[in-house]
Amino acid sequence: MKSEYDLSKLKSRKNPYASKLKRPVTMRLSEDVVDYFKGMADESGVPYQSLINLYLRDCLAKSRKVQINWPQAA
Repeated sequence: MKSEYDLSKLKSRKNPYASKLKRPVTMRLSEDVVDYFKGMADESGVPYQSLINLYLRDCLAKSRKVQINWPQAA
């Protein structure tokens, strides 16, 4: 770095994009689910993890709820 640059007077500020950063998580997904998204990724040229994120974001935007019908205990 050039000696004429004095960065000591710069004020720090919050990252305006921090709320949009992605957080790494560990999930266990069925092999067929991963294969499905990897196939879509190959067709579209988008990484499969990004496709999964886009799908989940769409669910969030449309307030989709999972409907699970558990079998009744006898």
